[in-house]
Amino acid sequence: MHEQSSFLLLAVVFLLAAVAAVPLAKRLRLGAVIGYLLAGVVIGPSTLNLIAHPEDIRHISELGVVLLLFIIGLELSPRRLWLMRKAVFGVGVAQVLVCASLIGTLAYIGLDQPVNTAVVLGLGLALSSTAFGLQILAERKELNSAHGRLAFAILLFQDIAAIPLIALIPLLGAGASDPSSDSNLVQLIKIVGSIALIVVGGRYLLRPVFRIVARTGLQEVSTATALLVVIGTAWLMQSVGVSMALGAFLAGLLLADSEYRHELESQIEPFKGLLLGLFFISVGMTADLGLLLSSPGAVLLLTAMIIGCKLPLIYLVGRAAGGLDKLSALRLGVVLAAGGEFAFVVFQMARDQQLFDPRMHSMLVLAITLSMAVTPLIILLLSKLIKPKPVMVEVPEELKQIDAETPRVVISGMGRMGQVIARVLRAQRVPYMRWKPR
Repeated sequence: MHEQSSFLLLAVVFLLAAVAAVPLAKRLRLGAVIGYLLAGVVIGPSTLNLIAHPEDIRHISELGVVLLLFIIGLELSPRRLWLMRKAVFGVGVAQVLVCASLIGTLAYIGLDQPVNTAVVLGLGLALSSTAFGLQILAERKELNSAHGRLAFAILLFQDIAAIPLIALIPLLGAGASDPSSDSNLVQLIKIVGSIALIVVGGRYLLRPVFRIVARTGLQEVSTATALLVVIGTAWLMQSVGVSMALGAFLAGLLLADSEYRHELESQIEPFKGLLLGLFFISVGMTADLGLLLSSPGAVLLLTAMIIGCKLPLIYLVGRAAGGLDKLSALRLGVVLAAGGEFAFVVFQMARDQQLFDPRMHSMLVLAITLSMAVTPLIILLLSKLIKPKPVMVEVPEELKQIDAETPRVVISGMGRMGQVIARVLRAQRVPYMRWKPR
């Protein structure tokens, strides 16, 4: 009974923190992710200490990232990737390689870190937050802008790149602590075998299973089957020493062209949203605010290094490889300059594999959190300082004076839709004028 009461109290604390902090953060135009992080900081050991042991809910909260990767896998159909190949595998590769190279070099030379640690630092900090970046673009209605489309393509590649990085961490950790090549070979065989099992099973078993479940007509059975696929593949990958996220991503990728893709996405989405929020709350709880008091210079310097390294490099990549103008490239750099949710996962795994010491891990978590908190403020400042120039449309002389007594319509362009509109107007005997934009 005591354990049940503790669990209910834990659920109440998490839900109350989310309900109070997220609307406040959105009201301040900081975004939901910042709200979850702030909620975690407030209820965590560093502040109110309502949750004394954040590590107890870490495994549950990581399911949010697992479900996020499953959804990303569902979105990555080969046809869509082929259409976006230049932006995803061109600009995306350039951004990750350039940022990872500079940050990794600074960690190796400037911070005197081992090669394995420097590689993890460079690749982990090169990633940006998909949930955070896309939310900012959506709130500002910039998803369909030039920098919004390029940001989506880069974030898509980063999500793909996070998978091999997550799988690489145990190998780097094992190589650092255990030089035996036999154990590494056995581990590699287990990983490859598990991936092959998921690919073969997904291709020949998943679709028939979903057809059988669909015939039952029971929504709850369909939802349970979707969760079983995600959590089952995640458990299989974890059992061989690889992150759960890799299994979920593979499962989503195998079902990307399935006729049940949209149904699966709608069933998983509510669980993903809640558990991803729980993940960010748990990250906020692990943020050690004592470091901000004891070593403010080091934390702020690390935060400035993350933004200061990534923002100009992403700006240059956007200009050179993405073909953006100066303002759009600057907006792209600001949106993607902060750290991301996969960095939290990667660095937690690196700590478990003894690639990081606890102090460095705490400082990285705090610096990434601060970089995400600062980003909306930079965007607001940028929007205040740089006003977009109004676009002046030259009106042709024949359109400046139109007889007001006769109903007339101006059709701009006579493409497929313009021709349809013209036929409807002609049938209704409504006069219209064609205008071909220059």
